Amino acid sequence: REQTACERHREAAQASSSSSGGFFFRPRPAVGQYVPSCDAYGAYEPLQCHASVAQCWCVDSSGQELPGSRAQPSSRPMCLDHNVAPPLIGPTPRADISPLTPGASLLFTQSGRIDHIPLDGNRMMKDEAKTVLHEPGKVLIAVAFDCVEQMIYWSDITQPSISRAKLQGGETSVLISRDLGSPEGIAIDHMSRNMYWTDSVLDRIEVSRLDGSQRRVLFDDDLTNPRPIIADPAFGDLFWSDWNRDGPKIERSGLDGSDRTVLVRDGLGLPNALTFDPQSRRLCWADAGTGQVECVDPVSRLRRKLTEGIQYPFSIVSYGRNLYYTDWRREAVVAMDRHDGMEVEEFLPQRRSRTYGIAITYPQCPAGENYCSRDNGGCSHLCLPRPGGFTCRCPDARDGSCVERDENF
Repeated sequence: REQTACERHREAAQASSSSSGGFFFRPRPAVGQYVPSCDAYGAYEPLQCHASVAQCWCVDSSGQELPGSRAQPSSRPMCLDHNVAPPLIGPTPRADISPLTPGASLLFTQSGRIDHIPLDGNRMMKDEAKTVLHEPGKVLIAVAFDCVEQMIYWSDITQPSISRAKLQGGETSVLISRDLGSPEGIAIDHMSRNMYWTDSVLDRIEVSRLDGSQRRVLFDDDLTNPRPIIADPAFGDLFWSDWNRDGPKIERSGLDGSDRTVLVRDGLGLPNALTFDPQSRRLCWADAGTGQVECVDPVSRLRRKLTEGIQYPFSIVSYGRNLYYTDWRREAVVAMDRHDGMEVEEFLPQRRSRTYGIAITYPQCPAGENYCSRDNGGCSHLCLPRPGGFTCRCPDARDGSCVERDENF
Protein backbone atom coordinates (compact mmCIF):
# COMPACT_ATOMS: atom_id res chain seq x y z
CA ARG A 1 0.00 0.00 0.00
CA GLU A 2 0.98 3.63 -0.37
CA GLN A 3 2.54 5.43 2.54
CA THR A 4 0.18 7.35 4.81
CA ALA A 5 0.61 11.02 5.71
CA CYS A 6 2.07 10.05 9.09
CA GLU A 7 4.56 7.64 7.52
CA ARG A 8 5.68 10.26 5.00
CA HIS A 9 6.04 12.80 7.80
CA ARG A 10 8.06 10.37 9.88
CA GLU A 11 10.30 9.39 6.98
CA ALA A 12 11.02 13.03 6.14
CA ALA A 13 11.97 13.77 9.74
CA GLN A 14 14.25 10.74 9.97
CA ALA A 15 15.97 11.58 6.68
CA SER A 16 16.69 15.17 7.66
CA SER A 17 20.31 14.42 8.67
CA SER A 18 21.07 11.32 6.60
CA SER A 19 21.91 12.88 3.22
CA SER A 20 25.66 12.30 3.62
CA GLY A 21 25.67 9.02 5.39
CA GLY A 22 26.45 6.70 2.51
CA PHE A 23 24.84 3.37 1.64
CA PHE A 24 24.96 1.86 5.13
CA PHE A 25 23.86 4.93 7.05
CA ARG A 26 20.52 4.36 8.73
CA PRO A 27 18.15 7.32 8.70
CA ARG A 28 18.00 9.12 12.02
CA PRO A 29 16.57 12.49 12.98
CA ALA A 30 18.65 15.58 13.54
CA VAL A 31 19.22 16.56 17.16
CA GLY A 32 16.06 18.20 18.44
CA GLN A 33 13.99 17.06 15.44
CA TYR A 34 10.38 16.07 16.19
CA VAL A 35 9.49 12.66 14.71
CA PRO A 36 5.77 11.73 14.74
CA SER A 37 4.59 8.37 16.08
CA CYS A 38 2.46 6.26 13.72
CA ASP A 39 0.39 3.22 14.65
CA ALA A 40 0.40 -0.19 12.94
CA TYR A 41 -1.89 1.11 10.18
CA GLY A 42 0.15 4.24 9.55
CA ALA A 43 -2.24 6.63 11.30
CA TYR A 44 -1.02 9.29 13.70
CA GLU A 45 -0.96 8.06 17.28
CA PRO A 46 -3.40 10.24 19.26
CA LEU A 47 -0.64 11.05 21.80
CA GLN A 48 2.51 12.61 20.35
CA CYS A 49 5.63 13.49 22.37
CA HIS A 50 8.84 15.43 21.66
CA ALA A 51 11.66 14.49 24.00
CA SER A 52 13.82 17.51 23.18
CA VAL A 53 11.22 19.98 24.44
CA ALA A 54 9.90 17.57 27.10
CA GLN A 55 6.28 17.93 26.02
CA CYS A 56 3.40 15.73 24.86
CA TRP A 57 0.16 16.71 23.14
CA CYS A 58 -2.93 15.24 21.47
CA VAL A 59 -3.47 15.27 17.71
CA ASP A 60 -6.45 14.69 15.45
CA SER A 61 -6.51 12.06 12.71
CA SER A 62 -4.60 14.39 10.36
CA GLY A 63 -1.80 14.97 12.89
CA GLN A 64 -2.88 18.50 13.83
CA GLU A 65 -2.32 19.41 17.48
CA LEU A 66 -5.50 19.78 19.55
CA PRO A 67 -5.46 23.20 21.25
CA GLY A 68 -5.00 23.15 24.99
CA SER A 69 -3.68 19.59 25.12
CA ARG A 70 0.09 20.22 25.46
CA ALA A 71 1.59 19.06 28.77
CA GLN A 72 4.78 17.77 30.35
CA PRO A 73 5.45 14.02 29.89
CA SER A 74 5.05 13.52 33.63
CA SER A 75 1.41 14.61 33.28
CA ARG A 76 0.56 13.35 29.84
CA PRO A 77 -2.72 14.63 28.36
CA MET A 78 -5.57 12.16 27.93
CA CYS A 79 -6.03 11.64 24.21
CA LEU A 80 -8.94 9.75 22.74
CA ASP A 81 -8.00 7.12 20.22
CA HIS A 82 -9.23 8.02 16.74
CA ASN A 83 -10.25 4.39 16.27
CA VAL A 84 -8.83 4.47 12.76
CA ALA A 85 -9.78 1.44 10.67
CA PRO A 86 -7.13 -0.40 8.61
CA PRO A 87 -6.54 1.13 5.17
CA LEU A 88 -8.87 -0.24 2.50
CA ILE A 89 -7.29 -2.88 0.27
CA GLY A 90 -8.93 -3.41 -3.11
CA PRO A 91 -11.91 -1.59 -4.63
CA THR A 92 -13.53 1.11 -2.54
CA PRO A 93 -17.33 1.38 -2.31
CA ARG A 94 -19.13 3.58 -4.82
CA ALA A 95 -19.90 7.06 -3.58
CA ASP A 96 -23.62 6.28 -3.33
CA ILE A 97 -23.10 3.17 -1.17
CA SER A 98 -22.46 3.54 2.53
CA PRO A 99 -20.66 0.74 4.37
CA LEU A 100 -22.49 -0.87 7.26
CA THR A 101 -22.27 1.09 10.47
CA PRO A 102 -20.47 -0.64 13.33
CA GLY A 103 -22.65 -2.30 15.95
CA ALA A 104 -23.01 -1.79 19.66
CA SER A 105 -20.08 -1.97 22.05
CA LEU A 106 -19.28 -1.91 25.75
CA LEU A 107 -17.43 0.88 27.52
CA PHE A 108 -16.02 0.37 30.99
CA THR A 109 -13.78 2.40 33.29
CA GLN A 110 -10.66 1.04 34.90
CA SER A 111 -8.64 3.42 37.12
CA GLY A 112 -7.53 6.17 34.70
CA ARG A 113 -8.86 4.56 31.54
CA ILE A 114 -12.00 3.92 29.52
CA ASP A 115 -11.82 0.69 27.54
CA HIS A 116 -13.95 -0.39 24.61
CA ILE A 117 -15.14 -3.92 23.69
CA PRO A 118 -17.06 -4.33 20.38
CA LEU A 119 -20.08 -6.64 20.49
CA ASP A 120 -21.01 -9.16 17.83
CA GLY A 121 -24.62 -9.86 18.74
CA ASN A 122 -24.39 -11.12 22.32
CA ARG A 123 -20.70 -12.02 22.09
CA MET A 124 -17.81 -9.84 23.26
CA MET A 125 -15.15 -9.42 20.55
CA LYS A 126 -12.30 -9.66 23.06
CA ASP A 127 -9.49 -9.57 20.50
CA GLU A 128 -10.63 -6.13 19.36
CA ALA A 129 -10.79 -4.55 22.83
CA LYS A 130 -8.81 -1.34 23.15
CA THR A 131 -8.37 1.73 25.34
CA VAL A 132 -10.19 4.81 24.03
CA LEU A 133 -9.21 7.24 26.78
CA HIS A 134 -6.29 7.31 29.22
CA GLU A 135 -5.67 9.75 32.04
CA PRO A 136 -2.88 8.49 34.31
CA GLY A 137 -3.25 9.23 37.98
CA LYS A 138 -7.02 9.66 37.79
CA VAL A 139 -9.79 7.37 39.01
CA LEU A 140 -12.59 7.37 36.45
CA ILE A 141 -15.78 5.92 37.91
CA ALA A 142 -19.04 6.55 36.04
CA VAL A 143 -19.35 6.28 32.26
CA ALA A 144 -22.38 7.08 30.10
CA PHE A 145 -23.11 7.55 26.40
CA ASP A 146 -25.16 10.01 24.36
CA CYS A 147 -26.31 8.28 21.17
CA VAL A 148 -27.31 11.56 19.46
CA GLU A 149 -23.88 13.19 19.38
CA GLN A 150 -21.92 9.95 19.94
CA MET A 151 -20.36 11.38 23.11
CA ILE A 152 -18.80 9.59 26.09
CA TYR A 153 -19.42 11.13 29.52
CA TRP A 154 -17.37 10.15 32.57
CA SER A 155 -16.63 11.20 36.13
CA ASP A 156 -13.31 11.50 37.96
CA ILE A 157 -13.13 11.38 41.76
CA THR A 158 -9.47 12.39 42.30
CA GLN A 159 -10.16 16.02 41.34
CA PRO A 160 -13.94 15.65 41.21
CA SER A 161 -15.28 16.48 37.78
CA ILE A 162 -17.58 15.36 34.96
CA SER A 163 -16.22 15.46 31.41
CA ARG A 164 -17.11 14.37 27.90
CA ALA A 165 -15.50 13.69 24.52
CA LYS A 166 -16.49 12.31 21.13
CA LEU A 167 -16.47 8.51 20.93
CA GLN A 168 -14.34 8.64 17.78
CA GLY A 169 -11.74 10.95 19.28
CA GLY A 170 -11.14 14.64 19.74
CA GLU A 171 -10.71 17.24 22.43
CA THR A 172 -12.15 16.52 25.86
CA SER A 173 -14.35 19.03 27.68
CA VAL A 174 -14.62 19.37 31.45
CA LEU A 175 -18.30 20.13 32.04
CA ILE A 176 -18.50 20.40 35.85
CA SER A 177 -15.59 20.77 38.27
CA ARG A 178 -16.98 22.83 41.16
CA ASP A 179 -19.15 21.87 44.13
CA LEU A 180 -18.64 18.12 43.64
CA GLY A 181 -17.72 15.55 46.29
CA SER A 182 -17.67 12.11 44.67
CA PRO A 183 -19.71 11.88 41.44
CA GLU A 184 -20.19 8.13 41.00
CA GLY A 185 -23.18 7.72 38.69
CA ILE A 186 -24.22 9.48 35.44
CA ALA A 187 -27.45 9.07 33.44
CA ILE A 188 -28.17 10.68 30.06
CA ASP A 189 -31.63 11.66 28.82
CA HIS A 190 -30.74 11.85 25.14
CA MET A 191 -34.26 12.95 24.17
CA SER A 192 -34.46 15.97 26.50
CA ARG A 193 -30.68 16.66 26.29
CA ASN A 194 -30.22 16.52 30.06
CA MET A 195 -27.67 14.84 32.34
CA TYR A 196 -28.27 13.47 35.84
CA TRP A 197 -25.64 12.43 38.37
CA THR A 198 -25.29 11.17 41.93
CA ASP A 199 -22.81 12.43 44.49
CA SER A 200 -21.96 9.91 47.21
CA VAL A 201 -20.15 12.45 49.42
CA LEU A 202 -22.54 15.40 49.15
CA ASP A 203 -25.45 12.91 49.24
CA ARG A 204 -27.52 14.42 46.48
CA ILE A 205 -28.81 13.98 42.93
CA GLU A 206 -28.44 16.79 40.41
CA VAL A 207 -29.50 17.58 36.84
CA SER A 208 -28.15 19.93 34.18
CA ARG A 209 -28.13 20.37 30.43
CA LEU A 210 -25.67 18.10 28.64
CA ASP A 211 -23.07 20.87 28.51
CA GLY A 212 -23.18 21.24 32.31
CA SER A 213 -25.19 24.47 32.24
CA GLN A 214 -28.46 25.18 34.11
CA ARG A 215 -27.45 22.99 37.03
CA ARG A 216 -30.13 22.16 39.62
CA VAL A 217 -30.21 19.97 42.75
CA LEU A 218 -33.03 17.45 42.34
CA PHE A 219 -32.74 15.69 45.72
CA ASP A 220 -30.59 16.43 48.76
CA ASP A 221 -32.59 14.68 51.48
CA ASP A 222 -32.93 11.07 52.61
CA LEU A 223 -29.78 10.06 50.71
CA THR A 224 -26.63 8.55 52.25
CA ASN A 225 -24.58 6.85 49.51
CA PRO A 226 -26.35 7.18 46.16
CA ARG A 227 -24.34 5.61 43.35
CA PRO A 228 -25.99 4.14 40.19
CA ILE A 229 -28.61 6.24 38.39
CA ILE A 230 -30.67 5.32 35.32
CA ALA A 231 -32.90 7.46 33.06
CA ASP A 232 -35.82 6.11 31.04
CA PRO A 233 -36.44 9.07 28.68
CA ALA A 234 -39.31 7.49 26.76
CA PHE A 235 -41.50 7.15 29.88
CA GLY A 236 -40.01 9.96 31.96
CA ASP A 237 -38.73 7.80 34.84
CA LEU A 238 -35.56 8.15 36.91
CA PHE A 239 -34.17 5.23 38.97
CA TRP A 240 -31.29 5.15 41.46
CA SER A 241 -30.00 3.09 44.35
CA ASP A 242 -28.51 4.04 47.71
CA TRP A 243 -26.04 1.56 49.21
CA ASN A 244 -26.36 3.03 52.72
CA ARG A 245 -25.30 0.05 54.86
CA ASP A 246 -27.89 0.94 57.50
CA GLY A 247 -30.78 1.20 55.05
CA PRO A 248 -30.08 0.32 51.40
CA LYS A 249 -32.86 1.02 48.92
CA ILE A 250 -33.78 1.43 45.26
CA GLU A 251 -35.92 4.44 44.37
CA ARG A 252 -37.86 5.92 41.47
CA SER A 253 -39.19 9.36 40.53
CA GLY A 254 -40.13 11.31 37.45
CA LEU A 255 -37.21 12.86 35.59
CA ASP A 256 -38.43 16.14 37.08
CA GLY A 257 -38.13 14.77 40.63
CA SER A 258 -41.88 14.26 41.09
CA ASP A 259 -43.55 11.25 42.77
CA ARG A 260 -40.43 9.97 44.52
CA THR A 261 -41.01 6.46 45.90
CA VAL A 262 -39.01 3.50 47.24
CA LEU A 263 -39.29 0.52 44.87
CA VAL A 264 -37.19 -2.01 46.81
CA ARG A 265 -36.08 -1.95 50.44
CA ASP A 266 -36.13 -5.54 51.74
CA GLY A 267 -33.38 -8.10 51.16
CA LEU A 268 -30.73 -5.63 49.98
CA GLY A 269 -27.08 -5.45 51.02
CA LEU A 270 -24.97 -3.16 48.81
CA PRO A 271 -26.99 -2.53 45.60
CA ASN A 272 -24.05 -0.99 43.71
CA ALA A 273 -25.21 -1.70 40.16
CA LEU A 274 -28.47 -0.81 38.42
CA THR A 275 -29.80 -1.11 34.85
CA PHE A 276 -33.12 -0.79 33.04
CA ASP A 277 -34.17 -2.77 29.97
CA PRO A 278 -36.66 -0.71 27.91
CA GLN A 279 -37.89 -3.77 25.96
CA SER A 280 -38.92 -5.90 28.94
CA ARG A 281 -39.51 -2.84 31.19
CA ARG A 282 -37.54 -4.56 33.97
CA LEU A 283 -35.20 -2.87 36.43
CA CYS A 284 -32.28 -5.15 37.39
CA TRP A 285 -29.54 -4.76 39.97
CA ALA A 286 -26.42 -6.51 41.19
CA ASP A 287 -25.80 -6.52 44.94
CA ALA A 288 -22.23 -6.66 46.29
CA GLY A 289 -23.59 -7.42 49.77
CA THR A 290 -25.90 -10.36 49.00
CA GLY A 291 -23.98 -11.55 45.91
CA GLN A 292 -27.23 -11.69 43.95
CA VAL A 293 -28.62 -10.31 40.69
CA GLU A 294 -32.33 -9.53 40.79
CA CYS A 295 -34.97 -7.78 38.64
CA VAL A 296 -38.25 -6.05 39.42
CA ASP A 297 -41.22 -4.79 37.41
CA PRO A 298 -41.50 -1.13 38.51
CA VAL A 299 -45.28 -1.18 38.00
CA SER A 300 -46.36 -4.50 39.55
CA ARG A 301 -43.37 -4.63 41.98
CA LEU A 302 -42.99 -8.34 41.10
CA ARG A 303 -39.40 -9.33 41.93
CA ARG A 304 -37.30 -12.18 40.54
CA LYS A 305 -33.86 -13.47 41.54
CA LEU A 306 -31.67 -14.29 38.54
CA THR A 307 -28.59 -15.68 40.22
CA GLU A 308 -26.56 -15.70 43.42
CA GLY A 309 -22.95 -16.27 44.41
CA ILE A 310 -21.39 -13.49 42.34
CA GLN A 311 -18.43 -11.74 43.96
CA TYR A 312 -18.27 -7.91 44.08
CA PRO A 313 -20.24 -6.23 41.27
CA PHE A 314 -19.84 -2.49 40.77
CA SER A 315 -21.85 -1.57 37.65
CA ILE A 316 -24.24 -3.39 35.30
CA VAL A 317 -25.85 -2.79 31.90
CA SER A 318 -28.43 -4.66 29.82
CA TYR A 319 -28.11 -5.40 26.10
CA GLY A 320 -29.85 -8.06 24.02
CA ARG A 321 -30.27 -11.23 26.03
CA ASN A 322 -27.32 -10.46 28.32
CA LEU A 323 -26.52 -8.49 31.40
CA TYR A 324 -22.90 -7.26 31.54
CA TYR A 325 -21.38 -6.29 34.87
CA THR A 326 -18.00 -5.21 36.21
CA ASP A 327 -16.59 -7.06 39.22
CA TRP A 328 -13.97 -5.61 41.61
CA ARG A 329 -12.67 -8.93 42.92
CA ARG A 330 -12.44 -10.65 39.55
CA GLU A 331 -11.19 -7.43 37.91
CA ALA A 332 -13.29 -8.42 34.94
CA VAL A 333 -16.33 -7.73 32.77
CA VAL A 334 -18.78 -10.62 33.08
CA ALA A 335 -21.65 -11.49 30.72
CA MET A 336 -24.75 -13.21 32.13
CA ASP A 337 -27.84 -14.51 30.35
CA ARG A 338 -30.66 -12.43 31.83
CA HIS A 339 -33.22 -15.17 31.20
CA ASP A 340 -31.62 -18.02 33.15
CA GLY A 341 -28.93 -16.17 35.14
CA MET A 342 -26.09 -18.32 33.76
CA GLU A 343 -22.66 -16.78 33.23
CA VAL A 344 -21.80 -17.01 29.54
CA GLU A 345 -18.56 -15.06 29.09
CA GLU A 346 -15.78 -13.19 30.89
CA PHE A 347 -13.38 -10.51 29.71
CA LEU A 348 -10.12 -9.98 31.63
CA PRO A 349 -8.39 -6.71 30.72
CA GLN A 350 -4.72 -7.02 29.81
CA ARG A 351 -3.86 -4.46 32.46
CA ARG A 352 -5.56 -5.75 35.60
CA SER A 353 -7.07 -3.33 38.12
CA ARG A 354 -10.51 -2.68 39.55
CA THR A 355 -13.25 -2.26 36.96
CA TYR A 356 -15.83 0.44 37.65
CA GLY A 357 -18.62 1.87 35.47
CA ILE A 358 -19.99 0.20 32.34
CA ALA A 359 -22.17 1.49 29.50
CA ILE A 360 -23.44 0.51 26.05
CA THR A 361 -22.75 2.52 22.88
CA TYR A 362 -25.10 2.40 19.90
CA PRO A 363 -24.43 3.48 16.30
CA GLN A 364 -27.80 5.25 16.30
CA CYS A 365 -30.48 6.12 18.84
CA PRO A 366 -33.59 3.97 19.32
CA ALA A 367 -36.72 5.50 17.82
CA GLY A 368 -38.91 7.64 20.06
CA GLU A 369 -39.29 11.03 21.70
CA ASN A 370 -40.67 12.53 24.90
CA TYR A 371 -42.43 15.74 25.86
CA CYS A 372 -39.18 17.70 25.92
CA SER A 373 -37.79 16.44 22.60
CA ARG A 374 -39.19 19.24 20.45
CA ASP A 375 -38.27 22.86 21.08
CA ASN A 376 -37.31 22.02 24.69
CA GLY A 377 -41.04 21.71 25.48
CA GLY A 378 -41.29 25.49 25.13
CA CYS A 379 -39.35 25.90 28.40
CA SER A 380 -37.04 28.84 28.91
CA HIS A 381 -34.47 26.70 30.74
CA LEU A 382 -34.66 23.07 31.98
CA CYS A 383 -37.37 20.87 30.47
CA LEU A 384 -37.75 17.80 32.69
CA PRO A 385 -40.20 15.08 31.58
CA ARG A 386 -42.27 12.81 33.78
CA PRO A 387 -44.91 10.13 33.09
CA GLY A 388 -47.86 11.99 31.56
CA GLY A 389 -46.26 15.43 31.28
CA PHE A 390 -43.25 17.62 31.90
CA THR A 391 -42.05 20.45 34.13
CA CYS A 392 -40.20 23.63 33.20
CA ARG A 393 -37.66 24.24 35.94
CA CYS A 394 -35.10 26.93 36.71
CA PRO A 395 -31.46 26.24 37.55
CA ASP A 396 -30.34 26.89 41.12
CA ALA A 397 -28.39 29.95 39.91
CA ARG A 398 -31.32 31.99 38.62
CA ASP A 399 -30.90 34.96 36.27
CA GLY A 400 -34.42 36.40 36.47
CA SER A 401 -35.44 35.30 32.98
CA CYS A 402 -36.54 31.77 33.93
CA VAL A 403 -40.23 30.76 34.06
CA GLU A 404 -41.37 27.57 35.85
CA ARG A 405 -44.55 25.70 34.89
CA ASP A 406 -46.09 22.23 34.81
CA GLU A 407 -47.77 20.58 31.82
CA ASN A 408 -50.01 17.50 32.02
CA PHE A 409 -51.38 15.45 29.13
